[in-house]
Amino acid sequence: MVFFESMLFAVLTSVMFVFIAVTMIIVRSRASKKPATVKKIIIPPLAMSTGALMFIFPYFQVSWLQVLEAISVGVLFSILLIWTSNFEIKGKDIYLKPSKAFVFILVFLLLFRIVLKIYLGQGISVGETSGMFYLLAFGMLFTWRVAMLIKFMKIKQNMEFNVNLSSRSN
Repeated sequence: MVFFESMLFAVLTSVMFVFIAVTMIIVRSRASKKPATVKKIIIPPLAMSTGALMFIFPYFQVSWLQVLEAISVGVLFSILLIWTSNFEIKGKDIYLKPSKAFVFILVFLLLFRIVLKIYLGQGISVGETSGMFYLLAFGMLFTWRVAMLIKFMKIKQNMEFNVNLSSRSN
């Protein structure tokens, strides 16, 4: 009975991840139609950080080695997102350039997550794998958004510098 409960939980969490991935694709495509702001860049990791409350419950707690492993993998995966996330200037605003690679990256991560969950599920509880995947996703999102913020601030600084230069020459 425990096997079916854990298998059902694993399937439900995978379905939930698919839903989240599809939602992210939709949100990301809409985001490219509106100017980017510092607030829009930093809110997702702040909002996601509330998920760390899961670790209050022993069922989701993981060892420090597992924390390090999960966050390291997340940081590595963020490199793909960092490379494919670029901004463009339209008029006086900065927009996130839509990237076709983003969809493929999310699909790859979904498949990777499912395979890893099946593999890890043989030796690690569903709660621990859930905690590890949360940490992986948070490590990836946080690193990606910090890199986006740095790129955004550099572009904004260059825009302001160019505006100041052109106003001085007039």
